[in-house]
Amino acid sequence: GPTSIFLSTKLAPHLLGPIAIADYSYMALVPVIQPPIIKLLTTKKERLIHMKTPRLVTKREKILFPIVGALVTILIAPGASALLGMLFFGNLLKESGVTERLARTASNSLIDIITIVLGLCVGASTQAVRIVDGVNMGFLTSSSIKIFTLGAFSFMIATATGVSFAKLMNIFLKEKLNPMIGASGVSAVPDSARVVHIMGQKYDRSNFLLMHAMAPNVAGVIGSAVAAGVLLGILGN
Repeated sequence: GPTSIFLSTKLAPHLLGPIAIADYSYMALVPVIQPPIIKLLTTKKERLIHMKTPRLVTKREKILFPIVGALVTILIAPGASALLGMLFFGNLLKESGVTERLARTASNSLIDIITIVLGLCVGASTQAVRIVDGVNMGFLTSSSIKIFTLGAFSFMIATATGVSFAKLMNIFLKEKLNPMIGASGVSAVPDSARVVHIMGQKYDRSNFLLMHAMAPNVAGVIGSAVAAGVLLGILGN
C-alpha cells in the first residue's frame, strides 16, 4: 500500500487514485485470491508439513536488526529511504524498550490519524472525470481497468512464485519447509501470513505456521520497498 502510493506520487501522480484503490482492494482480497493458488500448487502431504519452533531471538538481535537493515537497504535503494527509514524506525521504537510511550502512540493513535488523512487525500484526488488538455485524467478511464487487471495478475504471480520457490528449496533442504509459507512473501502484512496459518490449521490443528509465515511476509515488505527505490532511481531520472 504505502510503497505503491509513494512510487505513484513520484512517477505518475495522476494515477494515484486507481493505484491506491487497486492496491488496498487486493490486500483485502488476500483470503480470496491466495488459497486457490496455494491448493493448486501444493499437495495435501506438503500442506501437512510441520516446521520446528523458531529459536528465541535475543534483545541485541532485535535492536541490531532495524539498524543494520536500514543501513543496508538504504544504501541499496536510497530513493526509498523514506519508506525504509520509517519501517525500521518503528521497529526500533518497539524493540528498544526505552520508548514505550512513543511506540504505543505510533502503533495506535498516530497510525489511525495517518490512515484517515491518507484515505481523505486519495479520495480527494480520485475524481470520476478530470479533463486535462482535452484528455480525461480521472478515475473512469481504461487506464484504471488496466491497473486493476495488472494488479490482480501480479498478485497471483507473486503468490505462485513464492510457493514454487519454497518447493524448489525443499529439494535441497534436509528440514523441509511447508511450501504454503512461500505465498506470504508479498507485502500484505499480516494478512498473507494469517491466511497461510489458517490453511495450515485447517489441515492439522497442531500445525502453527504464523510466525514462520511472518518471516517471508516482512521480507516481502522490505523487498517491495527496495524494489520501489530501484525503480525510482531508474525511471525517476
